[in-house]
Amino acid sequence: MISERIGHWVRGYVLTVGHALARIGLSANMLTVIGLALNIGVAVVIASGQPRWGGALLLLASVFDMADGAVARATNTMSRFGGFLDSTLDRYSEVVVYLGVLIYLLSTGDAEVGAILVFIASAGALLISYARARAEAAGYTASVGLVARPERIILLALCLILNQPLWALWILAVTTHITALTRIVHVWRLSTRDPAPAPTPATPSERP
Repeated sequence: MISERIGHWVRGYVLTVGHALARIGLSANMLTVIGLALNIGVAVVIASGQPRWGGALLLLASVFDMADGAVARATNTMSRFGGFLDSTLDRYSEVVVYLGVLIYLLSTGDAEVGAILVFIASAGALLISYARARAEAAGYTASVGLVARPERIILLALCLILNQPLWALWILAVTTHITALTRIVHVWRLSTRDPAPAPTPATPSERP
């Protein structure tokens, strides 16, 4: 799967960053909050009419955004609350960036189609996360699909840098829902083999 390959590469890189951040005294929860703050800043930059700068800053913010789990592993401070906080603020981070893109598009000739695509793409992103969370609550794993969070960030950031946010939105409007449906089918197939697995808690350091 694309998500597994890119996710593995991104996690390896971020783990190195996580070790460095841990050495300067930053905790995992601190990085989670910093990641949200940086993404709010990214949204402001995009909304102000600077999509290229916003795309570049989105890549930078994503390092902090995803380094919290790496710091938790590096410092052996993984916790259920940390995993919960990470997943919850990640959703806020993603939605606020979409809001910045929407505000920017409202000032262009693509306002109407852009608003529709932002809604569809953001809904799909949330459903991907929800599908995995519900699968794990039921005792299954569901990290399959085309566009997990690393792919979505990279795709949106690159298209913003190219000043073509609609390209990313068109792709994400389709692939996020394909990914959510893929996870539904995946869990259905698992359930037909093992109809009553024991629920297992989600790994705190993993992100949807």
